[in-house]
Amino acid sequence: MLPELTITDHFTPEEEQAILDRLQAYNIENFGPMDRKDLAIILRDGAGDPEGGLLGRTGRGWLYVQMLFVPEHLRGQGIAKRLLAMAEEEARSRGCVGAYLDTMNALALPFYLKQGYEPIGRLEGLTGGHSVTWLKKRL
Repeated sequence: MLPELTITDHFTPEEEQAILDRLQAYNIENFGPMDRKDLAIILRDGAGDPEGGLLGRTGRGWLYVQMLFVPEHLRGQGIAKRLLAMAEEEARSRGCVGAYLDTMNALALPFYLKQGYEPIGRLEGLTGGHSVTWLKKRL
């Protein structure tokens, strides 16, 4: 008998956790233990409130930069470059050999290329004529 399949536009935290637990168990069994560790560099305003920064994680020898955001009023001051350099240095201290990220921002792409990242893939045809580019860099 086939299992029941349902489609929905939302899922519960319990459903998400059940799938995640099974996937992680499978991955550990097939690829070994994971050394995943979050990495955050928070950019705070004068009141100490977060207004930007870099979020990512390290694992299996690589840094993944999940988000990098600098508010408009702070752009052009080298903050994004500092955030990326700090994350890469922390990744090196954690034993990482490389970093990877993705971007949909056509203005950010030249920045990442200038920092030594190289494209490894591109998906075009997203809604609005956008595309996403994946990049990597050896540390």
